[in-house]
Amino acid sequence: MLPFGERGGVEPSRGEAAACGAGDRGEVRAGPLDHFGWPGRSCTLRMVALSALVYARTGSPLLAAVAFGIGFLPQVLGGALLGSLADRLRPRPLVAGVYALEAGAAAALALLDPPIAVCLLLVAVVACVTPVMSGAVYRLAAEVLPGDGYVLGRSLMMVAASVAQLLGLAFGGVAVVALGARQALLVACAVYAVAALLVRVLLEDLPPAPPSGGAGGGAAGSFVGASWAVNRRLLADRTVRVVLLAQWLPVSFVAGAESLLFPYAQVRGFAEGAGAFLLACLPVGMMAGNLVGGRLLGPGTRERLVVPLMVLFGLPLAAAVPLPVAAVLLGVTGASLAYELGLQRRFVDVVAAGARGQAFGLLSTGTMTLQGVGPVVFGGVAEVAGVGAAIASAGAATLVVALSLRRGLSRPSAAPVADADAGSAPRPAA
Repeated sequence: MLPFGERGGVEPSRGEAAACGAGDRGEVRAGPLDHFGWPGRSCTLRMVALSALVYARTGSPLLAAVAFGIGFLPQVLGGALLGSLADRLRPRPLVAGVYALEAGAAAALALLDPPIAVCLLLVAVVACVTPVMSGAVYRLAAEVLPGDGYVLGRSLMMVAASVAQLLGLAFGGVAVVALGARQALLVACAVYAVAALLVRVLLEDLPPAPPSGGAGGGAAGSFVGASWAVNRRLLADRTVRVVLLAQWLPVSFVAGAESLLFPYAQVRGFAEGAGAFLLACLPVGMMAGNLVGGRLLGPGTRERLVVPLMVLFGLPLAAAVPLPVAAVLLGVTGASLAYELGLQRRFVDVVAAGARGQAFGLLSTGTMTLQGVGPVVFGGVAEVAGVGAAIASAGAATLVVALSLRRGLSRPSAAPVADADAGSAPRPAA
């Protein structure tokens, strides 16, 4: 059960009750929002199965790696051209439709045996709509969980995503070995299909976001033009830009370090399987950090801890230590991701209601894209300077970002962005 936060005696609306699930004693639970994280295990399963399938057919480690990460970079195109659909479309058919599309893609990969190039293209095309769905999901969460309830709801969704990642990594490897890559893809198809059905049945058919004067999701005109216009206004605003960078860059640096944990375990001479063990320490820590940060810390404390936790997010990556200590430090790294809880309410406050779906889509686009870029960058560093130095440099880069953004993060929130006409000049930077 999640505390709903102070409502001033106002009862939840029918839409809020349907989306959140009214509870006793003034509490609500996330209800269908709980389920938006668990299909992530299907995404991880599909990535593992497709990578295994491509490697079995080609014997190329490079193509297998491309197959594993092909769902990241195309999200830039989707976020840039389609982002405004997160505000213009009703959430239920949008989210259910994307899950159904994912199910169809997994079935096609398993049953049709397309050429490798077609496999990669199919996954890339589906990835283009991911930012739209993410934007709609988080816009809905911000609307039905006002005040600090939104932060607590996001905390619960992050825990669900961590569980999904752990289950996806564990179940994905077992499923590919036990069933084969094609059958594992069919399992992923079934999970996506169930997700689509749950969203269709459990989530009320809520309306699109209200228009916000021309740049929001409900504005008239081309959705591509609106997507470009709102993205430009969001990125041109200093307050929004600082909050975006604080959520994009540290995560991408740590993703770069995470991608090197298997070679790190080998270089350090750890036992076989240590790489997978170290990899699991991050989501375990992330679950713990979100539970503690969401349940035990007040809003003011979470906001004051943003920069210290961001610093702590990078510090544990700088040491070459024995396996048990490395596991603890990676758990601390994962727990420190709770710094994002102190930014979430601020992000909602500085974006106009009619553009929140697109703003969340932009946040998701940058996060996913840079998580694809981070491993490439720090993998290149590892080729030149060694694996340990590359992981330490990822930690150092995180520290530099935390210290560089601390001033901007301490500024008070300004007026909402993207509330004026798309063609007008952006609000002057603070």
